Amino acid sequence: MLEKFLKKSGWTDIVLSLIFVLFGIMLIANPGAIVSFIAIILGIIFIIFGVLKLIEYFNSNRTNRYMLAIAIVAIIAGLVIMNCADIISSIFRIVIAIWIIYSGIMNLQTAIIWKDYKSRLWLTSLILSIAIILAGIYILVNSGAILQTIGIIILVYAIANIIESLIFIKKVNNYLG
Repeated sequence: MLEKFLKKSGWTDIVLSLIFVLFGIMLIANPGAIVSFIAIILGIIFIIFGVLKLIEYFNSNRTNRYMLAIAIVAIIAGLVIMNCADIISSIFRIVIAIWIIYSGIMNLQTAIIWKDYKSRLWLTSLILSIAIILAGIYILVNSGAILQTIGIIILVYAIANIIESLIFIKKVNNYLG
C-alpha cells in the first residue's frame, strides 16, 4: 500500500514537472506574452467572480451589503490585474521561487533518506536538490531577473525534478519491497 502511494506521488511530481517544462519553454520563447496572458486570465476570473456576486446580490433582494462590496472589489481587482502585468510578474516570480525552494527541500530530505539506505544515487539526488534550492533562491532574491532567465531556471528545475522523481520511483521497489 505504501509502495503504491509513493509511486503515485513520484508520477504526480513528474506530471507537474512536465507542466513546468512547458511553462519554462513558453517563458523563454515569449515572456511578455505569457505575463500578459496570465494577467488577462486572472483579471477575467476576478471580473466573472464579481459579476456573479453582483447577480447574486440583486437576486437576494439586496439585503446582503457584504456581497455587494465583494462584487465591486472583485471587478475592480480584475480590471487592475488586467492592466498591471508587471505586478503579476513580481507576484508570479515570488510564488514560483517559493515552490521551487520547497520542492528542493523535499528532494533534499529524500536524498538524506537514500543515503541512510546506502543507495549509490543519493549523491546525485543531493546535488540535484541543492541545485533546485539555489535556483529557487536566485529567483526569489533577484527581482531584476529577466523572465527568460526565470524560464530557463524553471526548465532546469523541472528536468532535475523529473530525474529525481524517476530515481525515487525506481528505488521504492528496492527499499520497501
